[in-house]
Amino acid sequence: MSDKDRDSNLGKRKILNDPVYGFITISDPLLHDIVEHPYFQRLRRIKQVGMSHLVYPGANHTRFHHALGAMHLMREAIFSLRDKGIDISDKEAQGAMVAILLHDIGHGPYSHSLEFSLVKNVTHEHISSLLMEKLNEHFDGSLTTGLEIFRDRYPKKFLHQLVSSQLDMDRLDYLSRDSFFTGVSEGVVSNQRIIKMLDVVDDRLVVEEKGIYSIEKFIVARRLMYWQVYLHKTVVSAEKLLINILTRAKELSKQGKELFASPALKFFLKQDYGVEDFKNNRAVISNFVKLDDYDIMGAIKVWSDTDDSILADLCQRLINRKLFRVKLSIQPFDDAYTDRLKAATLDQLKIEARELHYYLKVDELGNSAYDNESNRILILQKSGSTIDLAEASDNRALIAQTKPVKKYVLFCLKSVEEMLRG
Repeated sequence: MSDKDRDSNLGKRKILNDPVYGFITISDPLLHDIVEHPYFQRLRRIKQVGMSHLVYPGANHTRFHHALGAMHLMREAIFSLRDKGIDISDKEAQGAMVAILLHDIGHGPYSHSLEFSLVKNVTHEHISSLLMEKLNEHFDGSLTTGLEIFRDRYPKKFLHQLVSSQLDMDRLDYLSRDSFFTGVSEGVVSNQRIIKMLDVVDDRLVVEEKGIYSIEKFIVARRLMYWQVYLHKTVVSAEKLLINILTRAKELSKQGKELFASPALKFFLKQDYGVEDFKNNRAVISNFVKLDDYDIMGAIKVWSDTDDSILADLCQRLINRKLFRVKLSIQPFDDAYTDRLKAATLDQLKIEARELHYYLKVDELGNSAYDNESNRILILQKSGSTIDLAEASDNRALIAQTKPVKKYVLFCLKSVEEMLRG
């Protein structure tokens, strides 16, 4: 390396003050350049937990925060595993940090809402993979190892588990970070202890037996955070309203109505784009990376005064936090009751039956805190053998966490529900 290159790389070192972990250092020139790239900087403008700020006012942190935090935990995990004699080369360490840094690069505005409205059956994981390919071309193949780890095609499988599994750096960060910014203390997990307890056996990530109670706490924290934050009924209500707004705007745009929108948002309102379009149409990716929360909320503020009564009403409800009433049940809702809601909604709003879905919807919510069927957490016993967490734990309540929880959810207008009730 020349003196000029060395001096250039010395300038590519950043120390960031993170409210969760303290100082985070970026000393690798490649990681520095990835963070500086517009694709990554876009994450500053995408909220980490979607509409959760309407319930927890402090939850305005971004995907940018989370990605850097997950990268920090990945570095800590690699240091810890190396100390235990696990062979991880510098190239593999860099690749793992690239993979975790970019694991959310494909998220759209307000996180998951775009996946249900603006694009057609395209997940953020798929878009992340495509954007990593684009970045790999830009950085002359330097991201190849990271891309292979992200896609689980690298020979050392435990590196992918650090990026995506039931006990990965992604989950360890978002539980702690979302807990911090929402103020929901039940989500706090012992990140440092869990990382220190990690080991590798037969190319599988395992946890030392003495760390089992920290893992139990992690599983419980994840369950509580899902039902208290991510699937909180008011958050779900706001996200449903946002999806309905985008769905209505897209329906009107396809009918030829001109709606105010940024060029990138207008591109996705005019037409449906699927997986093949993201792969083969440069304009799709080009417009996607220009989309962020600002495009959506800026449009919604303008649409609140549009001449389409449904779109205007939905936008006003979101802006003023006049959300849908949400009813949760462990049993399916009675058909007779939902039929009464339908009739009352149509009568009150004077809308057509084909427009009813914007104001009344029955759906399902599901969550599994621990899936021991397809992706187990293995405990390393003192004997050297490994055993599934659910079998190793003496906490019988943990067994219940392995079963998916499903709830039925009904969205309706408060005024209609109160009228029927009263």
